[in-house]
Amino acid sequence: MLQKALVLFLVVASVASVVSCGKTGSHYVYATIPAASQLAVFREDPFSGVLTQLSSSPYTVGNGAYSVVIHPSGKSLYVANPGQGEDDISLFTINSDGSVTESGSRTPVGAQPFLLAMDPGGNFLYVANAVSNNISVFSIASGGSLSAVAGSPFSINLSPKSMQIAPSGKFLFVSAPSARNGVVATFSLNSGVPTFISEAITADNNPAGLAIAPSGGFLYTANATVSSISIYSIDSTGVLVPVAGSPLADTFQSPVSLVVDPTGTYLYVANQGSNNISSYTITSSTGFPVPVTDSPFGSEGGPSFVVTDTNGKYLFVGNQTGSAGIQAFGVAGGSLNSIATYNVGNTPTSIAVLQ
Repeated sequence: MLQKALVLFLVVASVASVVSCGKTGSHYVYATIPAASQLAVFREDPFSGVLTQLSSSPYTVGNGAYSVVIHPSGKSLYVANPGQGEDDISLFTINSDGSVTESGSRTPVGAQPFLLAMDPGGNFLYVANAVSNNISVFSIASGGSLSAVAGSPFSINLSPKSMQIAPSGKFLFVSAPSARNGVVATFSLNSGVPTFISEAITADNNPAGLAIAPSGGFLYTANATVSSISIYSIDSTGVLVPVAGSPLADTFQSPVSLVVDPTGTYLYVANQGSNNISSYTITSSTGFPVPVTDSPFGSEGGPSFVVTDTNGKYLFVGNQTGSAGIQAFGVAGGSLNSIATYNVGNTPTSIAVLQ
């Protein structure tokens, strides 16, 4: 069973990863199911977005399996296990048919590891620990094994809610509550070591999800409590500068997760309190989002995270209530068309897509 402290993160601590590789043209979707300590695996039809669960799925993994990330090589994936008495990271080899095999012993980390992030080169794995207010960093060997970076774990004096790495691999961004305001903190990354640079005050004292434009020029924060979206430009040093007009009132309730499509054209936001997904066109010069005409789009109950596949044709949403499943949408010009919902038995908390 997950410890009580981690349960508080269930609403907003969603992590998703999208990886592109040449694995025989097949697409696979991996989802963590903490309540069952499982990893569900689906094959995605690249022409329809329909998901088919593998016959070997779901896999029993570490206690409270909460977050999954795929190595850029497409050969391995990692799962954070923050359950009672677990507090470790599992390494899995990805087989040619998308199935997975756990490799070696699990790697111990800090108290309740619930977020994972990897640099674009696949050299370092970053683990946010919910209780110990720090980030563990591991170097990744050619076979996928992990070795702690000297000095890890690194105290950040914040209780992380979400984290994202810039496409350049130079900066790590962490959203967190602070003494008086919510913040997004910027850390420079040098050989995996995070060094604090600055922090930006958010519109919410408890900011939720983060998303970064593929260009690396803009960062977006979901402000669940006040139902708004903060927009920042990212300067060359990693400092966040609020964009004119930020924050944008979402008009829907409790935005908790957001993602920018691979082209940098659209922003999708999961509004947990309104049971819908809002869609925005991103103004290229300023990064400011403008609602798509027919937005929002209805979802299953309590959407808690959202992720696109690498080509931006399909969107996947994890839901907390109702079917407690994964909902697939087709995407065209920023508009969404629901394909199907796939029941996984319990609330999913993260998805990684392999293409």
